Amino acid sequence: MSNVLYEVKDRVCSLTLNRPEKKNALNAAMVSDLKKLFTHAEADASVKVIVLKANGDVFCSGADLESLQQLQKNSHEDNLKDSNHLKELFYQIYTLKKVVIAQVQGHALAGGCGLATVCDFVFAVPIAKMGYTEVRIGFVPAIVMVFLLRKVGEQRAKQLLLSGELISGEDTLKFGLVNQLVAEEQLSDEVISFCTRLIQNNSIQSMELTKQMIAQSQSMTLEDGLSYAAEMNAKARATDDCKRGINAFLNKEKLTW
Repeated sequence: MSNVLYEVKDRVCSLTLNRPEKKNALNAAMVSDLKKLFTHAEADASVKVIVLKANGDVFCSGADLESLQQLQKNSHEDNLKDSNHLKELFYQIYTLKKVVIAQVQGHALAGGCGLATVCDFVFAVPIAKMGYTEVRIGFVPAIVMVFLLRKVGEQRAKQLLLSGELISGEDTLKFGLVNQLVAEEQLSDEVISFCTRLIQNNSIQSMELTKQMIAQSQSMTLEDGLSYAAEMNAKARATDDCKRGINAFLNKEKLTW
């Protein structure tokens, strides 16, 4: 049985975590499969938007129990290799050219919450508990911390990471972990509806460049950031999509992307 399922329909690629009997816990094999399939989806010309979802009642419970047990036996070099494996996945999703949407139908805990955190949008059911529980087992939420600070700011990141508490419902919206709460029976339809709007209304080149700029500009000084923005502005004007879009706007034509 595959750890992750791959399906494309109407320009939407669904990557489905498929270890429900293990609460979709992350192990080295699943991380490898996700990296491979995200690479494939990014290069797939039939795909414009990617949805990351899961089978079963839990989105992702974090690290697999066997993986946690192995940590105690690993050398520093082994642990560093394993840490880099997960780091590469999170960085890949965060910087992927195509928009990635997390469809969280159940609890997203520790590394599983990190998996949702690095996606561009998160749609979740109100009962889904989310949080980073690493400090409660003597561990640290090291890799996701880098992304969470960017996403929600220092104050909220400190509360989530240092308390190790789980939140759900309106609190996930308040803390910025979720973009939209959706009833369980409507979750899939709402995510597909959102994907359809992105696909029909937005240029894939424009979304790609915008996502790239968001990832890169935050670490720049104001002056460097503005120079980078001006360069990207000029680059965008030369794209085929920009030329098509401006032409359609000037001629009052409806554009289908």
